[in-house]
Amino acid sequence: MQLTTWLQLELGRTFRRAGHRTALVAAGLPLHLAVVPLWLWLAGAIAGAPAVIPLPVLLTLWVTPLLTVGQRRRYRALAGKDLPRPAAPGPGRNWRSAVRRLTTRALWRQVCYHAVAGPLLAVLDLAVLAVWAAGVVAASLYVWIWALPPQWRVTDLGYTTQAAYITAGGLALLFLGPRLTGALLRLDSRTAEVLLGPSRTEKLARRVADLAESRAGVLDAADAERRRIERDLHDGAQQRLVSLAVNLGLARSTLGDLPEDARRVIDEAHREAKEAIAELNDLVRGLHPAVLEDRGLDAALSGVAARLPIPVRVAVDLPRRPSPTVEAVAYFVVSEALTNVVKHAQATRADVTVERIGETLLVVVADDGAGGADLAAAVGGTGLAGLAKRVASVDGTFSCRSPAGGPTVVTVELPCAP
Repeated sequence: MQLTTWLQLELGRTFRRAGHRTALVAAGLPLHLAVVPLWLWLAGAIAGAPAVIPLPVLLTLWVTPLLTVGQRRRYRALAGKDLPRPAAPGPGRNWRSAVRRLTTRALWRQVCYHAVAGPLLAVLDLAVLAVWAAGVVAASLYVWIWALPPQWRVTDLGYTTQAAYITAGGLALLFLGPRLTGALLRLDSRTAEVLLGPSRTEKLARRVADLAESRAGVLDAADAERRRIERDLHDGAQQRLVSLAVNLGLARSTLGDLPEDARRVIDEAHREAKEAIAELNDLVRGLHPAVLEDRGLDAALSGVAARLPIPVRVAVDLPRRPSPTVEAVAYFVVSEALTNVVKHAQATRADVTVERIGETLLVVVADDGAGGADLAAAVGGTGLAGLAKRVASVDGTFSCRSPAGGPTVVTVELPCAP
């Protein structure tokens, strides 16, 4: 019983699928044949009336978008599939926009589909529909025979053997029909995607745009997460450490009768608490300094310069603030570059210039050190290589000019959206 039910379900599913596919083929036949009369007209005009040649060509160009819409609706309604769309040529109703539309590759790929591939697919459509029709008629031959009057059936005693062969052939055609229909639809679908959809170049351009957008979203999310961690540390752990250090300082000052060992422990705990506060401050500034978010690059870079042991001149000229992500990249590039100057350059002074030129944020960090910094020699994510990767994450450019003997000039260009 279960086997019979399963066979019934499978047969029903198979026939429904075959019916949907056959309907898709049948609906495509008139669309595939639509341009054939125009091409026959064109062929006749070439042979007898050359002056009429532009007319069928213009009609073909005019009906091509309409046929493309029909093909898209056919696939959407009968197959539940949306064919990808090529890039739009742009709005406009003047002659320039019309010329631009007529010269797009997308239009001529559509013309190729409807005028060349369409008639060929129509031949295959007719062949598949003929197989289905022949299979249905042959497989149901006994029904047709028994619908005849009895005297007609009796007069032809050999009909039984012949009908058996014809019925077997019809069943074979019905078995072959779904496979031919599926192969034809795969061919039609693939041809439609190639000729009616975007080209490979457009697909790559869309892919690049999607990846750039997703990367920008990841960078914004990472920057927002750094700001959240900075606020949590500043408002939570840092405040508790400050309170602990204050309490330990009060205990050391007010409890004068403590044993020497206890006083030594309190002093040590107080010192470690203050060191922990200092390390946490450095960590918070490394994540995302609050002054950068509140007051911008000028104040944040001035604070970095003030903490360095060498004099640093900071010049920031920004008529308006860039995006938070670009601002954070510029801050960390300058901060890391100045840290490298102090550690490795043996410099006596440094200059930082930040200005906006058009839609580009230009950052220049220069020092009078010994030079010799080599971007190619840096490996991994450390030093100059790490700065270059951080700049590249927002589609910026990074260059370092550092001849032996100095000076070293780090130049960074960051794109700023309007």
